[in-house]
This record gives sequence, C-alpha cells and structure tokens, in this order.
Amino acid sequence: MNLRLWSAAAALAGALALTTPVQAQDKTVSTQSAGQPAGAKVVGTSQMQGADDPAAAAVKSRFAERFPDMQVTAVRRTPYGPFEVQVGMDLVYTNEAVSWVMEGPLIDAATRRDVTRESQEKIGAVPFDQLPLDLAIKQVRGNGSRKVAIFEDPNCGYCKQLRHTLEGQTDLTIYTFLYPILAPDSKTKVRDVWCSSDKAATWDDWMLHGKTPPTANCSAPVDKLLTLGQKLMVRGTPTLFFANGSRVSGALPVEELQARLDAK
Repeated sequence: MNLRLWSAAAALAGALALTTPVQAQDKTVSTQSAGQPAGAKVVGTSQMQGADDPAAAAVKSRFAERFPDMQVTAVRRTPYGPFEVQVGMDLVYTNEAVSWVMEGPLIDAATRRDVTRESQEKIGAVPFDQLPLDLAIKQVRGNGSRKVAIFEDPNCGYCKQLRHTLEGQTDLTIYTFLYPILAPDSKTKVRDVWCSSDKAATWDDWMLHGKTPPTANCSAPVDKLLTLGQKLMVRGTPTLFFANGSRVSGALPVEELQARLDAK
C-alpha cells in the first residue's frame, strides 16, 4: 500500500485549523481575508527557475514565521507565479507574501508536464551505488543487467501487485529492502523471511502465493532497515529506486516500469 506517513499539506491545514478558514475545494489555505482568488491548478509554459534568489529567501523566512513548527528544506521561484516550498519530500506552493498556501500538482499547460512530480523526483533521487545493498534481499534474473531496489512491507497489497508485474521482467536484478511499517505483525514477517534459509524464495512465496513464512529466529536487521528508510524519507510502500537514481512510489503499470528499468 502506498501509504504516506506524513503530509506537509496536512500539517499546514492542522496548523491553521484553529485560526483561519480552509478552502477545501481548491486545496488553498488562506492566511488573510483578502488573499489569492480561488481557482484550479496553476498552469504555464516555462521551466522551473533556480533557487539562488533573494525573493525565495524572503519567502522562506516569511513561511517560517507563519509555520514555525514546519522545517522548510528549500524555497524555489517558479515561472508560473507561485513559489515552490519544499518540506522534506513534500511540496506546496505560495505567493511572495505567503498570504496563501496551495497543495496539489502544478501542471504546465503547453506540455502537460506534471511539474510537481518532476520536482519531487529530482529531490528524491538517490545514487544507486550509495544504497547499502548488503541489507537487501538480492534476486538475479537472466544476466541481471537492469537493476531496481524496492522498499516493501509484507502486508502491502500494492507491493504484491508490483511483484506480479515484475514476474514478466527478465535480465533484472532486484534488491528488496524489507520495510515493516504497515501492521503490527510486519516486523514478525520480516524477521521470519530474513532468518529463513532462502530469503528470496520465502519472500516470493509470501508475496506471490500467500504462503506464510515459517517462524524463524535470528538477529534480523529490522532497526537498520527502518533507520535506512527514514534516512531516505521512504514514507510508503512500495518505493522503488532505479539504476539512474530516480525514485517512484507505488505499483507502476508495466509500461512505465519497463521504461524506467530501461532508462539510462
């Protein structure tokens, strides 16, 4: 299941719930009575601009004043009007006065690009060779030339769906990071899989065929796996890291999965 454990937008709404009105229909939070007019998604035709901007620095300062409990990672000017505010892996948008805050995808009208998603992929990229692959279960198919690392919870339905999609992929190396975050018994299943005589086969038996892992005991690196996921800001499963450094959350359709596996 692609479950988000933390949402910047939710935090914003919670921070303002007791003091200001919320316009839920367009996901805009107003911090003054005369703010940005209500509307749909922001659209435009240009590329995102750089972050070395005095105006962006001022926005960051104002945002911090209005939302002191939120840790702003960066603020970037966009060519569409709003500023992009990064809080961890989350993105929201605001104006220079920080008189309103908007959650949702920013779409380029000319190209139909989801600019928000592109930005999230850039900030979430991780060089593949920097992943601690010794903590992963390794499976090699064919020559193993294509690579993907996946954070999965044993109780994640979308992870199981993704596993079925991966069955048809050849010449592939899969590194599975067991990430028990969804249910009370997730840690137990992770331990039983890790401590089994054949980790990969036991994992496949459970994810693909519903065969419960037999009880096993050993020193499974559950805490290290959880710490790793937190460090990489993995907030839901499945989360995939591809050889070119890109990151995607969710069970991808086969066409997109194939394209990303083949990307250089």
